[in-house]
Amino acid sequence: MTDATRNPVFDKYRRHLGLISMVVPVLAFFLIFHYVPMVGLVIAFKDYVMSDGVFGSAWAGLDNFARLFGSEDFPRAVGNTLTISILRLSVGFFFPVILALMLNEVRQMGYKRSIQTLTYLPHFFSWVILGGIFLMIFGGAGPVNAAVKLFGGKPITFLTNDAWFITILIATGIWQGAGWGAIIYLASLSGISPSLYEAATIDGANRWQQTLHITLPCLVPTMITLFILSLGGILTAGFDQIYNMYNFQVYDVADIVDTYVLRRMMALDLGLATAAGMFKGVVGLVLVVGANFFAKKISKGEQGVW
Repeated sequence: MTDATRNPVFDKYRRHLGLISMVVPVLAFFLIFHYVPMVGLVIAFKDYVMSDGVFGSAWAGLDNFARLFGSEDFPRAVGNTLTISILRLSVGFFFPVILALMLNEVRQMGYKRSIQTLTYLPHFFSWVILGGIFLMIFGGAGPVNAAVKLFGGKPITFLTNDAWFITILIATGIWQGAGWGAIIYLASLSGISPSLYEAATIDGANRWQQTLHITLPCLVPTMITLFILSLGGILTAGFDQIYNMYNFQVYDVADIVDTYVLRRMMALDLGLATAAGMFKGVVGLVLVVGANFFAKKISKGEQGVW
């Protein structure tokens, strides 16, 4: 091919063929497992019958959504989901930041690595395992109630009391995810220029002042990005954890959108289940786009996911 007929766009992609080949598996994953299944959302607008298939079933319009919002269980599930998610965000969002700041102050590298490993290790355990452990620990004959009785108290029904169950749910969720979340903030901390701390030290700033005026402002962009992304899952509320820990006695506070969808699927009411899942996805999308818009607006275009 001569220089006159050479396509500059083709040459650009040919030069970066190695990088493009690394992206292809990721694109294929999202295409196959995220975008192609979205065709199934049409079930939300149909009177779905398995024998007729997705496209053969009769159209139902918005009937499934009318049934969804007219039921007693779904509004309760949405309220429970929002309550748990807001508690997770308001209480648990700052724990990874605090943990990262504390680890950043440790100067003995061996000790620092050991603590970091111990804190993010729970992330790799399934909630099937962790749920069983916590059910045993906080059960009526568990070690926590044994300690309560040892000090003369009465056994506490941790897992059947609404307030205690939500407290345990939030606390154990923070314990499981704080170490993993701190890794992102530690990466951000490693990118802060040491010259900023050196200049602050020369000006007489102590460690607390350096943290307040250098470290935290440098972490704000990462915090805003993670907060915006967290809003996308505000109607998720941790299905794995709740499903493996809740029971019928705490349904009033622990039944969330995902457990509601699961029950509808098990009852083969797939139209209603799909409508609930679609509602959840749309709300998450609106919250992420809205939060990103306001973040860019307030920061004059400097902050935001895109």
